[in-house]
Amino acid sequence: MTSHKMRSAPIAVAVLLAIGSIGNVLAAEDAAKSQAQTQGLGGPEIPGVCLLSRQAIFANAEVGKSASAQIAKLTEESQTEFEGQRKPLEDEARKLEGEKALMPAAKYTEQQQSLARRWGELQKKADHRTREIEATRQKAIDRISTEAQPVLADVYKERKCGLLLDRGVALGGNMNGDLTAAVVKALDAKIKTIPVQREILPMTPVASSGR
Repeated sequence: MTSHKMRSAPIAVAVLLAIGSIGNVLAAEDAAKSQAQTQGLGGPEIPGVCLLSRQAIFANAEVGKSASAQIAKLTEESQTEFEGQRKPLEDEARKLEGEKALMPAAKYTEQQQSLARRWGELQKKADHRTREIEATRQKAIDRISTEAQPVLADVYKERKCGLLLDRGVALGGNMNGDLTAAVVKALDAKIKTIPVQREILPMTPVASSGR
């Protein structure tokens, strides 16, 4: 059980490696869906009805790409940090197992419990870092949304929109009312990057699992 836990130590942080690419995946799926919709149904353009994909804005605007790259770097740095702390514990666990037959049962149990406690502390730190990077990602999204809002308002007025819908909920039809590309272009002209620093959150007590 101890060695299994050691192998999974940085999993919480490793999962974050996918965060930076989520927007790109969603945007790619959204773009493919929109292309299929446009080719499949078409129809007359509905005056005043406009569409927007927030995921595509985050993924394709320069400021979104910059933020994703910075978050990916923070994540990789955290992964490296926790891998460095995990390996000595794994080595110690293997050594302890190899010496089990040569030491008294009480001593083996004592060292095993000490190792388990240190593993638990590392896992708590990894979980905490995961929360910090997620908070960092959310703060970046909020900042980009704030920067994009007046740009969207300008494009909305320019296109004489009367109703704005999420592009992802459109099952088909004429997509000429899609504002996404225009908003991305205008946002790129306004801002290309934002500083992203890891959020530092207070450590919160974690209830014992009883194991």
